[in-house]
Amino acid sequence: MRKNIKVTEAIFPMPVLMIATYNEDGSIDVMNAAWGMMMERDEVVLNLTETHKTVENIKSRKAFTVSLADSNHVTEADYFGVVSGHSEPNKFAKSGLTAKKSENVDAPIINEFPICMECEFIKYGDAGVIGKVVNVTADEKVMNGDNVDISLINAIAFDPYTHGYYKVNDRVGEAFRDGFKLK
Repeated sequence: MRKNIKVTEAIFPMPVLMIATYNEDGSIDVMNAAWGMMMERDEVVLNLTETHKTVENIKSRKAFTVSLADSNHVTEADYFGVVSGHSEPNKFAKSGLTAKKSENVDAPIINEFPICMECEFIKYGDAGVIGKVVNVTADEKVMNGDNVDISLINAIAFDPYTHGYYKVNDRVGEAFRDGFKLK
């Protein structure tokens, strides 16, 4: 039997994405966003309202980075979601994390997060921020040869039902192969 429940962001897992930009003074701004996904192979969409400091920065600087949060940095990732860049301009410095400037876009790469997409701002529309991914970097610690090993990332997902974070790293099947067993 099924039970009706409260309407919420009912898709789980929701990625925990760290959106990084530069403020007008060159300091780093980072926000936590669970409402993001790939739109095309090389385009990302972030469902963010224009009132976010990060969105203001993206529109001004025409660039941003998107990093996958990991279980080693849950506290920092959550901090970037509960503290606004409008009220705390030095929130990145307070996190204790480090960053370097992207060589491809006018945005920072957070060193501690294992995967980073460097994006050029395309537009802001009904869906939010749309960006073109121009480069992706991965920490060598999460690589197996030339491939990213998702089990080494320890990526976290947001649970919209209970507001928890969960580690996502166990492989349970083979995409584009397991389904053929039923053919």
